[in-house]
Amino acid sequence: MTESASSDGSNESSTDTHDTAERSSDTGTGGSMYSEDLINHYRNPQNQGELEDPTFRHSGENSSCGDTVEIDVELAEDDKTIESIGFTTDSCAITKASTSLLSEKLVGKTLDEAMELTNDDIVDMLGINLTPARITCATMSNQIVKDGIKIHRDELDASEHGKTTISK
Repeated sequence: MTESASSDGSNESSTDTHDTAERSSDTGTGGSMYSEDLINHYRNPQNQGELEDPTFRHSGENSSCGDTVEIDVELAEDDKTIESIGFTTDSCAITKASTSLLSEKLVGKTLDEAMELTNDDIVDMLGINLTPARITCATMSNQIVKDGIKIHRDELDASEHGKTTISK
């Protein structure tokens, strides 16, 4: 996976048609391609929606398919603990579900703990086997959160890394 950032800082919206859990949930052999938990998080995402006054907001896109995600993070008074997360997305089932699962996992964690989450941790949360392209879908929100934290900490320049762009 290659990561690059767009310097324009714009929030682009995708008009691509994304697969849905309903259309993709059967492999044609009678077995479910998606776990029940993943389908539940796709249909009933947790923490979906913008926060009114986030401590920081960062967005990203998957250039391979057009998925977009914007994540809002509100920190506690200590400026280290994630108090709440909100997100908006125009994406496939895997991106939406993994963002929902990640948002639940991060609430109550410190920024340092969030930075320690690996892509393998995210894939393990989904509980299914993924192709390389779908791993990108599953893990893009993790990279968006990490880049947002780095910008918040002044480790990345927001004018140069206004949006995280993920590609295969």
